[in-house]
Formats: sequence, structure tokens, C-alpha cells
Amino acid sequence: MGEDRRLVYSTEHGSLGKPAQQKSAGSKKNRRQAAASSVIRNPSKQGVRIYRESKGRGGKTVSIIDGLALDDLSLKQLLKKLKSQLGTGGAVKNSMLEIQGDHREKLLVLLEKNGYKARLAGG
Repeated sequence: MGEDRRLVYSTEHGSLGKPAQQKSAGSKKNRRQAAASSVIRNPSKQGVRIYRESKGRGGKTVSIIDGLALDDLSLKQLLKKLKSQLGTGGAVKNSMLEIQGDHREKLLVLLEKNGYKARLAGG
């Protein structure tokens, strides 16, 4: 290649624009934000919303819990606990908990027992 051109991507090696050591070292601010987002300091201060949705589900209603700042493993554990207490099915999708059926009031009580301050959203 000419001196005025340089290779920035290779299918063998990936991105060649920056050296590997510069990619891993971030600024202090970025490292602090990443650490702060992974740790939940006060679960009662999260903006947890519980709402009902039925669009795109063939008329079936699901209760969706959104706003939980938990990692995937913690979400799955919480979902398992809620499903067993309600006797229904559910799934984790896009960091939201989907519980089959309209169980918003029961979910509100169960989440508050587990230390999460939740609110009902929607109509």
C-alpha cells in the first residue's frame, strides 16, 4: 500500500485503527461510570414500572416489569421467584420481565416485599 493509505480493518485481525492497549485503557470517568452502573446502591430508588401489554401477542395479555437495573442472572432469579409465587409463566426479554396474564397489583405487592419501589403505569 502507498504511504498515504493505511489499513483500518482486516477480517483476520479485526479493527486496526487503534492499538489494543489503548482500547482497553479508558478514561477514569468511563471506568467510574461502568462500575457505578453495574452496582445497585439502593434498589428502592430505581424507576421500576409495571404495565400491561397485549399488542402483537395474539390478544394475550402480559404484565411487563421495566426499569430494573439488574444483570441477567439476577433478573432470571427474580423472575423465577415471581413466577412461582404467581403460578404463571414468563420470560426475560430486553432486560424486562414479562409475566403471563394481568398480575399488576400482585406484582406491585411482591416487588415491594423484595425491596423494590415500583409503580403501576398505563391504564
